[in-house]
Amino acid sequence: MHAWLRPGKKKKKETRSRGAFVLWTCLWCFVVEEQRAYVMRLLDALEVTDRDKRLKVARAILYLAQGVYDECDSDVDVLYWARHNVFLLYHMGVFTALLELLNMEIDNSQACSSAVRKPAISLADSTELRVLLSIMYLMVENIRVQTEDDRPEWIAARETFRIELGVFACAGEPFALLLFTMVTKFCSMNAPHFPMKKVLLLLWKTVLFTLGGFEELQAMKVRGRERLQLPPLPEDSIRVVRAMRAASPPASAMELIEQQQQQKRGRRSRRPLVKQDSLDTYNERDPFKNEEARDEDEDPEDSDSGIEGEVDPLDRDVIIQPPPPPPPLRPPTERLNFPKGLPWAPKVREKDIEHFLETSRNKFIGFTLGNDIDTLVGLPRPIHESVKTLKQHKYVSIAEVQIKREQELQKCPMTLGEEEVEETPAEILYLGMLPNLSQYVIALLKLLLAAAPTSKAKTDSINILADVLPEEMPITVLQSMKLGIDVNRHKEIIVKAISALLILLLKHFKLNHIYQFEIVSQHLVFANCIPLILKFFNQNIMSYISAKNSICVLDFPHCVVHELPELTAESLEAGDNNQFCWRNLFSCINLLRILNKLTKWKHSRTMMLVVFKSAPILKRALKVKQAMMQLYVLKLLKIQTKYLGRQWRKSNMKTMSAIYQKVRHRLNDDWAYGNDIDARPWYFQVEECDMRESIEKFNSRRYDRSRGGPAGGEFTPVDNCLQSVLGQRVELPEDFQYSYELWLEREVFSQPIQWEGLLERP
Repeated sequence: MHAWLRPGKKKKKETRSRGAFVLWTCLWCFVVEEQRAYVMRLLDALEVTDRDKRLKVARAILYLAQGVYDECDSDVDVLYWARHNVFLLYHMGVFTALLELLNMEIDNSQACSSAVRKPAISLADSTELRVLLSIMYLMVENIRVQTEDDRPEWIAARETFRIELGVFACAGEPFALLLFTMVTKFCSMNAPHFPMKKVLLLLWKTVLFTLGGFEELQAMKVRGRERLQLPPLPEDSIRVVRAMRAASPPASAMELIEQQQQQKRGRRSRRPLVKQDSLDTYNERDPFKNEEARDEDEDPEDSDSGIEGEVDPLDRDVIIQPPPPPPPLRPPTERLNFPKGLPWAPKVREKDIEHFLETSRNKFIGFTLGNDIDTLVGLPRPIHESVKTLKQHKYVSIAEVQIKREQELQKCPMTLGEEEVEETPAEILYLGMLPNLSQYVIALLKLLLAAAPTSKAKTDSINILADVLPEEMPITVLQSMKLGIDVNRHKEIIVKAISALLILLLKHFKLNHIYQFEIVSQHLVFANCIPLILKFFNQNIMSYISAKNSICVLDFPHCVVHELPELTAESLEAGDNNQFCWRNLFSCINLLRILNKLTKWKHSRTMMLVVFKSAPILKRALKVKQAMMQLYVLKLLKIQTKYLGRQWRKSNMKTMSAIYQKVRHRLNDDWAYGNDIDARPWYFQVEECDMRESIEKFNSRRYDRSRGGPAGGEFTPVDNCLQSVLGQRVELPEDFQYSYELWLEREVFSQPIQWEGLLERP
């Protein structure tokens, strides 16, 4: 393994002469050639039939992908060599060889049948799969991440690898479909030994690499609006959320009861006058405010994103006391960095303008003009000003344009011609997922349910701990504590991967075509995703956010470079030094975003939030003082406020104020009053049925070849050429040759033909 050391790596003195530089370059080229020869020998050894020898060679490749850590002196060296080796392995074709081995392991019926018969599955049952998936994960993750010092050949390799994974990695299909197949096979109990944590992590990173993250999504959205000649976006949502500050959470019921009891007893309370502070006041008192907050949802691969801090629950409220005021924690000039006013530009839909004009015309004129939003004759001057303001903030989304275009194609399929579908990575992935989409969604939700902290162990539930439980159970207290931390961390990673994967799929499919997003949403809703997410949040969310299920000294690459200290029960119980578990915070934000995607502009699903009593569950989540998480909680509370009744709104005015301060305004939406409640239950069922019908028409028109695709069908032009029609081979039943004479006599010769009738006009 000495070939992986950089020439002169151990030397501190740097030689700047030209001769030394030439010598260093020659040595480096020699080292690279030696590395290529070594990788080629490993590739040849991967083709042996002996399973143990193949596993030994695969472990050697994994050691290279992990950065030959035994020869490195620091974490930086390990990361450098891991990145260098991964690109070398890709150039030598290692990923293709690993893909063939992975297919062999997936189709290994003997291993699957033996795992099904086993009463308890452990790490030993998935050794080969875990080694292969680990190498592939390291390759995908290292190649995907861009750095400033990337070489030109690395940049070209990254784009080539992205295309290979997204288009034709597995027999002309995306690589993600193979991983989805592994997930469904595991959840159907046909392969219980599959290491689901590694499969889900690789699936998430593959989708993130091939489709793009949230920054790429924002750029694609801007380009899509330009292509459709729509006005630019009013703001960059990623930057707005980054600059947003967390609000003070509302006081809990227990605190209010204790405060009232103290006032009744006439005792002088520690805080006699309690008031939920405003955003500015609270953040001035926040000792963690100076930490730079990053949008962790914008880059799902980085689970360690900043949070703006959480103070002690007893110190959440502002004490309004007489002067002298407390000294400020920072100079007042820093407040100039934060913009005044509301964070979002208001929006208005065209449907809202039509509804406003229809109501105004009925009131002042007595009749309506349909969908006309330009004619203002007979309306008073204030209505003119209102319409002008509404049109200034009118927002037309890409989804509305796509729906309108689809309606036109359904109405006039012949005159508008065939639609030109761009072969984007999202389009290719959707086309591959469509036949088994419901199975994929149900499998992911099964895993999410099994990994949720509120789920209880059942004998018939799927076992997601197959790749974390050792062959021999722990016998000491220290081993038991370590295994418990590993199990909890294992579940947290599964939740993180599934939540990030689902929000990525929803956002990419929505941008690609709104009906692709709607069919995934309906499958999620029909598979009880909404109550599942609410069940996830129906726990002590602060304990989940601040969980310490990690052991810092065992993190890679620290554990292989430095000498490990002796682990004790006290050190394991203390956990790490982080105030929050960034992984769990990331998962919570993703799940809230999924819930928002499913319920936005859907009255039937909003009523599901009301029926499942989600308001107190979501209100408890506001205790987490992080701006992005609070934003999506407040959005979910806003859409159901009008259905919660006047008493709820009256007793939760602090939450209503936070909604006003942080959530985007819809100028015609009277969410705070609840005047336009439509309580007809059958309307909600009709809404879902209409959506389902539109989705089926879209899929049938665009993807069903039997109706009008490239293979012909209902809208195929009729062939009127006599020679070509008679020249076509027609498949006839086998018994037709025995009875064709009777058929001719009955159907042709015995039937009179009215030749004159053919000349008459109908």
